[in-house]
Amino acid sequence: MTKNWKLKEIVMLSIISVVAGVLYMFFVLFASTLRNILTPIGLAPFSFEFVFGLWFIGSVVAMYIIRKPGAALFTGIISAGVEILAGGPGGAKVLLIGLVQGAGIETAFLLTKYKNYRLRVLILSGMIAAIYSFIYQLFASGNMALAPTVLIGMLSIRLISGALLSGVLGKWIADKLAFTGVLDGYALGKEVRKKREKDAA
Repeated sequence: MTKNWKLKEIVMLSIISVVAGVLYMFFVLFASTLRNILTPIGLAPFSFEFVFGLWFIGSVVAMYIIRKPGAALFTGIISAGVEILAGGPGGAKVLLIGLVQGAGIETAFLLTKYKNYRLRVLILSGMIAAIYSFIYQLFASGNMALAPTVLIGMLSIRLISGALLSGVLGKWIADKLAFTGVLDGYALGKEVRKKREKDAA
């Protein structure tokens, strides 16, 4: 899967994965704080859902920048490993959820044969990752025991979070980096440079 990858692409994927893995720990702390706030009003099950899309953002950014099969999947797994090494509370099961989420992002681009990296595909990738991770947690986290109405609410919020916090926000972050010129050697940077040259012509 990585036989056509360049060294700089592997390095970029590694950097994104490490940064994402460290950030994911802070996301856990933020979501836990949110849960404490929502618990008194009976909305604790929804706390992590509001920010769940943040756990997909590393894979979205990596795929959007590098644009090669496997970028999202590898980022999901590596960032999960970094989270574990950094002392994350999830333990080894974090690797599996990283795999599931990365596969969700990967699926959206697979459907386009890795040729479409527009916003709508990035949004779709976040939503598919939301669905994959939700199904996984139905069994791994015991969510199946929750009431159907609660589950529908949780999935709805997670879908929106995946669309906005991974798809839209991920694209915005990567675009901002590309416009600085630091990504000129990558697929996204080349696309941005061509657009600039065309606008200037």
